[in-house]
Amino acid sequence: QLQLVESGGGLVQPGGSLTLSCTASGFTLDIYAIGWFRQAPGKEREGVSCISNDGGYADYTDSVKGRFTISRDNAKNTVSLQMNSLKPEDTAVYYCAAGPIVTMLAPLFGSWGQGTQVTVSS
Repeated sequence: QLQLVESGGGLVQPGGSLTLSCTASGFTLDIYAIGWFRQAPGKEREGVSCISNDGGYADYTDSVKGRFTISRDNAKNTVSLQMNSLKPEDTAVYYCAAGPIVTMLAPLFGSWGQGTQVTVSS
């Protein structure tokens, strides 16, 4: 059974940093593109970043470009999202998902984690 588990969320002050991890079990991650998504209360889920199965291509939504960095270590079956210069508007539940295509379109991802809460507040 495909399973993804996110970790690394928490409470951080504006301007701070967090690193989220997405770890896979039950399958080999290196054949899948991975996307990070987030959903804030009362808002729709939005794509944050994505990375190709070999790590050779990555993309970001405009609001996080220059602040977030996605990376993957296929040997460890893990994808990370380094988040710097965090803003209150980054507050959301963050999800990782695995799919066949590198994209930030959520419907194209078939396997999802349970999410991890990120709260940016002073």
